[in-house]
Amino acid sequence: MTLSKFTRRLVAGAALTVLSAATHAQLKVGIDLSSTGPAAAIGITSKNAMLMWPKTIAGQNAEYIILDDGSDPGAAVRNIRKLISEDHVDVIVGPNVTPAALAALDPVAGSETPMITLIGSASVVEPQAGKKVWAFKMAQTDRAMADVMTRYMANHGVKTVGFIGFADSYGDSWLNEFTKFADLRHIKIVATERFNRTDASVTGQILKLMAAKPDAVLIAGAGTPTVLPQRTLVGRGYKGAIYQTHGIATPEFIKLGGKDVEGTLFPTQPVVVARTLPADHPSKKAALAFANAYEEKYGKGSVTQFAGDAAGVYPRLQDAVARALKAGKPGTKEFRVALRSELEHAHELVVPNGVVNTSATDHVGLDQRASVMGEIKNGAFVYLAQ
Repeated sequence: MTLSKFTRRLVAGAALTVLSAATHAQLKVGIDLSSTGPAAAIGITSKNAMLMWPKTIAGQNAEYIILDDGSDPGAAVRNIRKLISEDHVDVIVGPNVTPAALAALDPVAGSETPMITLIGSASVVEPQAGKKVWAFKMAQTDRAMADVMTRYMANHGVKTVGFIGFADSYGDSWLNEFTKFADLRHIKIVATERFNRTDASVTGQILKLMAAKPDAVLIAGAGTPTVLPQRTLVGRGYKGAIYQTHGIATPEFIKLGGKDVEGTLFPTQPVVVARTLPADHPSKKAALAFANAYEEKYGKGSVTQFAGDAAGVYPRLQDAVARALKAGKPGTKEFRVALRSELEHAHELVVPNGVVNTSATDHVGLDQRASVMGEIKNGAFVYLAQ
């Protein structure tokens, strides 16, 4: 799919030809998002992007059924079971928090329904075996993000790092991947602390980190809960560089953090920094087209990486559904199985947050064209040269 075709379909979906329901089965897309709760800043922007999707996919009338899991993995599983058993959807999109996506593997694999998640951790798709063969992922992996982050650290004299991350699978995955690349680039992790998404205070953990006197601190979390440890660091007088993960790139993070998050360094994907990407960046045109369309609808400065990931689901489906229809009609097991298979065959597919090339062993398909460094400068996310 060319960029111009994707942009036209995304922004002017209503102009697409709608084929008669009498001659074409309806495609059902079940969507589970965290539109409320601690991860709401992520889920809301994902939902906003989905509301821009055209009403047809590969010529099929499409029904989008969107449910809110309240940022609760248990609720996410209940939603997904309902979408599969009661609504008989052809594909699941979401969840957008790692614990929920991991918990969803049982129902999607059991029903042989492909799932395209919106999480950062690669744990839901790696290794490609067992239940995980039914899962795909839109966001760049935390492995790739840790790679670009540690490269930037090494290039800017960081020798020691203090780590504080979510006390869940997101934090586990980031600590694991960051440790690997830190070792590779001779960066020493001098202290490790954890916190919960709902914590009201992290003073104890921050004091322990600061006692280790690291050159920089990495906060491994997502959404607005990550403001708390950064605010505590600043309030306690920490003067080193503060890094966050790609999970913080929402307007709510900047709004809630204010001056305390100014200067934050973080890895991200092209949509977040679309306007300040170099002209020769391979994803600039796709990222800018979506960012402009999204902000025209939802307001200046409103675009997020999570919106870009959600927008990218549509061309992924458009690409795979067109081929899967040769094996069966929507609503059948044959179609779902074929759709899972065809999602493995994206080739140089342009989406807002990168270029996708999937395979039977790679259910993400993004390379370094989907990884850049960003900074919060004057209350905005901007591209940061390596």
